Amino acid sequence: EIVSRMLSSKPVPLVLLLLLLLLPHRLMLALSFSYMSILPRSAPIGVCRGMTSALRFSLSSSFGIRRSVGINGSSLRLCSNNISNSDVNYKTLDTNTGGINIDDISNIKHPFLKIMRDRGYLFQCTNLKALDNAMMSSTPSSPFTAYLGFDATADSLHVGSLLQIMILRHLQKSGCRPVVLVGGATSKVGDPTGKDESRKLLEEEEIQRNIDGISKVFNNFLTFDGDSETDAEADSSNPAAIMVNNDDWLGGLKYLNFLRDYGTYFTINRMMSFESVKQRMARDAPLSFLEFNYMILQAYDFLELSRRHGVKLQLGGSDQWGNIVSGTELARRVDQEQVFGLTAPLITTSDGRKMGKTEGGAVWLNADRLSPYDYWQFWRNTNDDDVPRFLRLFTELPLEEVEELEKLEGSKINDAKKVLADECTALLHGKECLPPIWETAASLFAASSSSSPGEGDTGGLNRVTVAAADLGTVKATDMFLELGLASSKKDARRLIAGGGAKIREEKIEDEQRVLVEGDFVDGECVLRA
Repeated sequence: EIVSRMLSSKPVPLVLLLLLLLLPHRLMLALSFSYMSILPRSAPIGVCRGMTSALRFSLSSSFGIRRSVGINGSSLRLCSNNISNSDVNYKTLDTNTGGINIDDISNIKHPFLKIMRDRGYLFQCTNLKALDNAMMSSTPSSPFTAYLGFDATADSLHVGSLLQIMILRHLQKSGCRPVVLVGGATSKVGDPTGKDESRKLLEEEEIQRNIDGISKVFNNFLTFDGDSETDAEADSSNPAAIMVNNDDWLGGLKYLNFLRDYGTYFTINRMMSFESVKQRMARDAPLSFLEFNYMILQAYDFLELSRRHGVKLQLGGSDQWGNIVSGTELARRVDQEQVFGLTAPLITTSDGRKMGKTEGGAVWLNADRLSPYDYWQFWRNTNDDDVPRFLRLFTELPLEEVEELEKLEGSKINDAKKVLADECTALLHGKECLPPIWETAASLFAASSSSSPGEGDTGGLNRVTVAAADLGTVKATDMFLELGLASSKKDARRLIAGGGAKIREEKIEDEQRVLVEGDFVDGECVLRA
């Protein structure tokens, strides 16, 4: 009743306050934490509606001020706790600058931020001008340090994470230190961002397997201490990357101590304003208290990394904006440290699909989940309209060269697609994998264009041996799984239902389809996804 009245700006009767004081202390504390800093929705900007003094003893440190932030012409409501303009420089602009002052964008000085701007990575930033100055003030002996987090929800990252990995690579090549955070602890909770339902809870052994799997890919893009020099263009003078696991500090937290020390810095009304929460509520999808805590843990990660490694910047996708800003505010309020947040846009293809999702499922980055040839083919099959943008985001080609490739029209666009595929595949798997891929692609193209289906070199493809005696019983779905063309049987069935599964050039219509002798030519049966 008290909370309801506060939300509607109605007076709270004294009798209700007296009843509250009669509650057992533990229940009273629980209520205080659960409803701390309820700010009426009708409160004007910069004003905190008065709350009764009987409640203020536990809630006074958490009042907030509302602000609007312009993002692509829309507005994101933030409830920042008395935040000052020295920390966040937001302006409502009807532009594509993500609420960033247009003058600050044009006057960027640091090479990393110039790359972010010019190649299309920059979407939102808490205070771009101050960040630029801080980066320019760093020295080789005390490099500017930024981090980006990845939860271990699978044993491989997919192409949807590649944009963030490329940002870390540009960061290091610009003379800054990247910190890769793997979420050994937050993977136990599950990020609710962009999800309609709770993530599956993972056991610790599975999380560790996933961490081991996703850690491999970073060695292809970043240089860590003790790494042998694998990138001929890498500059050994650049600071070595660091990989950390947030289970090192979150795993040992004592819950009551954590609530007492940091709970007052987070407001329920602010957390409810986050887009990930609002979307779940709008769809009547349940949001567990476990997931609700994720944003607090992510903010605390930023605070710990600021203390442990001098991290000044958190990077992420625009869907993480609310969590990132919470981290900047926590560091400011607890340690009086000015730290920054910067996001990149969420990438979708020109036909509206989420980046990295195909009819065949996720496009994995680990070679044991997706062969280099299939990875190359993914980029080779890019939609015409996406090629210029993807050349900027996912390759390191000079922008002048990208602009020349943008001029190609008609069938010549395929030349730009091949460049895109080559550059992306070489970055992930190494340049040495390209000649076999070219040979396989040319051979398969010749075979599909020929009346003789037996032609074509398949040496670059993954292989599985099937005994002749088993023909007629081996399901195509099982073979798609074993060949790495699908991540699960369910994924294989979805691939078939979407029309993306083929035996040679024949589309598979029935998920119960089995391999028969007629599917083999010269002892081989080629499955495609």
